[in-house]
Amino acid sequence: MRLDLHIHTRASPCSRLGLGDILCRARDLGLDGVCLTDHDMVSRAALDVEGVQEDGLVVLVGMEYTATEGDFLVFGPVEDLPLGLPARELLTALRTLGGAAVAAHPFRSWRLTDPEVFSLGLETGLAVERYNGRNLSQENEKAQILVDRFGLHATGGSDAHSVDELGVAVTRFLRPVRSRSELVEALLAGDCVPELTPLGLRRFHASGSAAWA
Repeated sequence: MRLDLHIHTRASPCSRLGLGDILCRARDLGLDGVCLTDHDMVSRAALDVEGVQEDGLVVLVGMEYTATEGDFLVFGPVEDLPLGLPARELLTALRTLGGAAVAAHPFRSWRLTDPEVFSLGLETGLAVERYNGRNLSQENEKAQILVDRFGLHATGGSDAHSVDELGVAVTRFLRPVRSRSELVEALLAGDCVPELTPLGLRRFHASGSAAWA
């Protein structure tokens, strides 16, 4: 199954994506599912469409959580997370709730993740966003260093804020993922592989220029 795990709807002030546009584009791209990860919130509209659609498309809800030490994609019962926690407390709280976290775009130049966070990865289940569709190529390549050094699991997501960005990077799951709990289980087990889609490969340049130049 191929899911785009990092998508922002209009509930995020930086995004222009409506829910209908997201679902339509995902179907056009042949994706098996999407995860809606708005900034520090879960919108009522996202919850209303969550689940397996009539045609089999999976729609899940997560969140992009802002911590002092960086940004984290959080999955599971994220509505119960208090906002504003430092990374260590966030990861501990999330595991207690039965969730999982991914360090989002950890080497983005203007929003670096504190390196000390990754030493917590093995005990907290933290994964790394290996491919982010809005990163520079070299920022994505640096993420692989974290995966190798700390033995962390890796994901991919578009970080889409507009229709043409969606599906550039995805996560291929090696088991069925049709609910939040199944997503968390697959992430914690490492039954996932980050991928750039053909659209993403065309957008990125070997020189390391921005995907959305």
